[in-house]
Amino acid sequence: MSKQLNTKFDEYLDFPCQFPFKILGLADPSLPDMVVAVLQEYAPGDYSPTIKPSSKGTYHAVSVSVTVTSKEHIETLYSKLGELELVKYVL
Repeated sequence: MSKQLNTKFDEYLDFPCQFPFKILGLADPSLPDMVVAVLQEYAPGDYSPTIKPSSKGTYHAVSVSVTVTSKEHIETLYSKLGELELVKYVL
């Protein structure tokens, strides 16, 4: 059962638009590919995520800009990215 997010993205954004996602997860070589796989499923496109390791190298921050079409689209992406096993936070 997915929880319903109560965001106000629709009050601040004009859709469609580019929306930046930052995904913080364990430092695993497959993390960027897992992120892109979710994005391709829910927002097909050509993605080139940037990866920045944490100071100790334990975590990676994967940043990617996505074309979103609605508040619900953003909420779905937050939820689906957050379900990935390696992911700790989606910002």
